[in-house]
Parts: sequence; structure tokens; C-alpha cells
Amino acid sequence: MSSARLAAARPPALLRMSTLFLRTLRDDPAEAEVASHRLLVRAGYIRRAAPGIYTWLPLGLRVLAKVEAVVREEMEAIGGQEVHFPALLPREPYEVSGRWTEYGPNLFRLQDRKKADYLLAPTHEEMFTLLVKDLFSSYKDLPLTLFQVQTKYRDEARPRAGLIRGREFVMKDSYSFDVDDAGLEASYAKHRAAYRRIFDRFGFEYVIVSAHAGAMGGSRSEEFLAKSPIGEDTYVECRACGYAANVEAARTPVPEPVPYDDAPAAHVEDTPGTPTIDSLVAHLERTLPRDDRPWGAADTLKNVLFRLTHPDGTTEGVAIGVPGDREVDAKRMEAAFYPAELVPFGEEDFAAAPALVKGYIGPGALGEERSSGIRYLVDPRVVEGSRWVTGADEPGRHVVDLVAGRDFTADGTIEVAEVRAGDPCPNGDGVLETARGIEMGHVFQLGRKFAEALDLKVLDVNGKAVTVTMGSYGVGVTRAVAAIAEANHDEKGLAWPAHVAPAHVHLVATGKDAEVFDAAEALALQLQAAGAEVLYDDRPKVSPGVKFKDAELLGVPLVVVVGRGLADGLVEVRSRAGDDAVQVPVDEVLEHVLARVEAAVAG
Repeated sequence: MSSARLAAARPPALLRMSTLFLRTLRDDPAEAEVASHRLLVRAGYIRRAAPGIYTWLPLGLRVLAKVEAVVREEMEAIGGQEVHFPALLPREPYEVSGRWTEYGPNLFRLQDRKKADYLLAPTHEEMFTLLVKDLFSSYKDLPLTLFQVQTKYRDEARPRAGLIRGREFVMKDSYSFDVDDAGLEASYAKHRAAYRRIFDRFGFEYVIVSAHAGAMGGSRSEEFLAKSPIGEDTYVECRACGYAANVEAARTPVPEPVPYDDAPAAHVEDTPGTPTIDSLVAHLERTLPRDDRPWGAADTLKNVLFRLTHPDGTTEGVAIGVPGDREVDAKRMEAAFYPAELVPFGEEDFAAAPALVKGYIGPGALGEERSSGIRYLVDPRVVEGSRWVTGADEPGRHVVDLVAGRDFTADGTIEVAEVRAGDPCPNGDGVLETARGIEMGHVFQLGRKFAEALDLKVLDVNGKAVTVTMGSYGVGVTRAVAAIAEANHDEKGLAWPAHVAPAHVHLVATGKDAEVFDAAEALALQLQAAGAEVLYDDRPKVSPGVKFKDAELLGVPLVVVVGRGLADGLVEVRSRAGDDAVQVPVDEVLEHVLARVEAAVAG
């Protein structure tokens, strides 16, 4: 922002601490788990209304508005046009798309006085699709990108970390509409580039990873994750080739099939007291030592059973076969079977399948039970010809040299085993590293899923009706406020980047002399007239120590102190970090501060 732009801007409101609706807290809120939650509440930016639901106070609302402005600018730059849908929506479109049921308990459902069903929208694909269907009918109307910045609602089972996972949140969702797949590719590329600009402007480190499409479907899906140790998403990346994926979508390198013509016949061995992988490996090492190497957990095949409950209430059993050195990753399971809910087999389930012996389950008994509705899916590492030690379906017994493809087959493969640092990259170069991140954006090539369900067609150049192809693109706006706070704080409080801070300058008047307050008032009004946003601490009976602590907590990037130095004609100016304080002559302070504000806002 140039000085000319500052001067030309409509003077912003002067925020006075003496009248501002604000109370800072010295103690952390009891429910706060992460820094952003703790500091946003303590600094008076947000207040908890209910689990996962927050009230935005004046300073917080200013930050939120600036984050929204960044998103709007970049969306408009790629030709996006803003609309605004209601959050309260009728059931029918979601019934047609299947998501009234698929969303399961995450959907807030309600009825009006006439007993008609409604929902609080978790997302708006159906409504965007119907709006375009209502107004456009020709290829000449496309391509089209519409977006909104709107409040969404999801009945999260475990809202946590303040704004990072809430039940009510603001999201930017946009949708592209194209005649063909080539158009979708172009629209997707534009959104992807816009998202890079958005997150570059937000200033936190992020990574783009392949992602699981889940209920959205489509041919391609990527997430933008803010790198953070408190993130709920684990991702993997390979520095050798650039491969990156959310663990839910990470691919496992599939070994080549193994010749097994000379493999020994499978044989059952007594293995008393070996219900765990570790106890089994120790027993094999004692009683059946190998000539080539020691036995390891990766030589064993464990079979883990779950009961799936689908949104329509139907249930089924599924057995997952994974190498014994791996655990089943709960998040990968949830993604793989979404929207079904899953729980481990319980006593009632085992009672209904007596051939399954807990601790000694093998493919043999699973083959018998598959006819009764249990699917058997195995890890991709269980390739044809691979040899395994696994349960013999009898207490205290295991089968050795059980060969996949010769002695057993599965109903398919599934990627749900845990992914670990050091695993080989699926592209064949290097190894995977793991890290955590906060999901900030998600882009999908939806294709024709919603257009087909809701019959969105246009006439092409030949006058033939064709189904429109769509993309869906989301940015977590309230979550972005938390992510920026997570990346910009210290032990004293927040430290906002200038372009999203609630003000450019935190002006502090210290002491009791009227001359100090008069000089501070004059400087505040001059800065305001020049277009700078000023938070002026004009509280007359508050000690300098309290004012400085509030300045550190609130995190405005530039702090100006009018105090005892005024007697010598000097004003102190320092960054929020406080390690670069300079004494500026009173007659030079206005230009000095404006120059620093302009530089900070320009980034």
C-alpha cells in the first residue's frame, strides 16, 4: 500500500481502548488445547458460546473480515462471481444427491412447524447446481465460476482446538461449471493457482497433498495443509521426487508377485500362548528358526474385524488383513468406508461367527464366514506368492507358509495400514517423511456426479444436450484465522501480520500527564486521517505495565508509545516483537510510522 493509497483511503474508525468492547484475560481458558484457541480467547477476539461454536468480538471480526477480503480478491481475480445462499435448506435436493443419508450424524436436521424437513448446510453443491440449472442452458453460458463466503454447520462428534474444528464455521466454497473435461482441467488449474496466492498472502507454511475424495467423489482431489504440529491431518512427502499425500490417500508400493512353485506346503504348528504378534514371533524364533534371517512381525498376517453400519441402517462385517508389523489406521479406515460408521468386532459379533477364534483368526475361517456377509480385504503388500504366518482358526495354533493366491484369496485390497516415516515412496524414489498439518483448502474435480443427480445439462455447439462437468473448491475462512494465529505468536501473545491484523498501529499513552494524552490523541488522529488503522490505548487510570501486556497479547504489529520520552521531544516506536525500539522525534514520528505501516502492509 503506497502513502498515496493510505491518504486516499476513507479514514478508518479510531479504536479507543477506553470504549472498545474488550476484556483481556490473564489466565488461559480451561478448555483451550492449542495456542490459537488460548490466545484468541484471552485477547478478546472470540468467546465460546457452546462446544464448537464461538461469538466473534469486534477485534476478531476485523481480522475475519480481512481474511475474507483476501479470499474474495483472489476469487474475483480468476473470474469468480459471488453469490450468497441461505444456510437453512430444504431436504429434497440432498435427498436426490443421496447426501441426506450419506452425511449421517454430521448433518444438523430439523423440521419446521409443518413437519417439513430442513438442514443446516454443511456445504452447498446441490444448491449451486440447481441455481445454474435454473438460469443457464447453453454452452455459450460456460465456463462459469460462482462462489460464496458463508457460514456452514456440521455436527462434529469431537469439536476441538477452538476455531480449527467447530460446529459452526465460515467457509468459502466455489464451483466451476464447464461443458467438457478439458474445461474442468482449466478451471481446476485456475483455482489451484488462486489458492496458492491466497495461502502465500496468509503467510503460513503450507503443502499441497493428494487427498481422499470421500463423499464428494470425482477424479482428482488435493488438500492445502498449513504445516503445524497441532494439525489433525498427517501427511507424507518424499523430498526426492516431491510426492505428497494425506495419509488417507497415501499409496503403498505394491511388490511384484512372488513365484511359489517351490514353496513348501502350508502346515499348522502348535503355538500356545501367542495371541499377540510379539509373542508369536518370539515363539517362532525359539521353535522354528529360519536359516536366512530371524523371524519378524512383517512375516505374519493379522486379520482385524470391524462391523460397518451404513447410513441406511444396514450392517456388514469386514475383515482387514495387514502385515503384523502394521496397525490399521483409524482415519484411513474412516475415509475408506465413509459414510459408514465402523467399530471393532464385539462379543456379540464373535458369538454370531463361531468359526472366528479371537487371536488366531486366519483366511480359512474368513473364507467360511464370507458367505455369511463378511468381506475379506487385504493390504496391497499381500501379493500373489507371498508367504505368511497367520491364525489357524484354533486356539494356540498358527499356520506357517500360507501362500497368497495358492492357499487363500481375498475379496480385494485396501489401503488402511498405517503409513510410517521411512516407508518407500510409491514413485520409487526416496523414502517418505511424515508431518502434521491443518486442512485449509480442498479442491475437487467433481465431474458429473451432482450434475447427473440433479439433471444439469446445457446444449452444446451442435444443439445436443450434454451434462455439465463441475469442480468444487473450499477454503476454511475461520480456520485460516486460527492457522495464522498458530504461525504468528510467542509466549507473550499474538503477533499478527500487518495485512490481517485488527489495526496497523497500537498507540499507547502512558503516565498521568495531560500533555502525554493530548500528544497521543493528536498523533492518533493524524495517523487515522492518513489512512492508518489505529488501536489507541487511551485508558487514563491503567498502569503502563498492564497496557504493555495488553499490547503484547493483542498482537498489533507496530507499537507506538507516547510517554515520559515526550519531555525530550521523543516517541518510542517498535515492532510487536519489541526488540527494535527506536526513539523518534515528535515532528518526524508521523512519517516514520506511516512508512513502516506501508512497508508492512505491502509485505
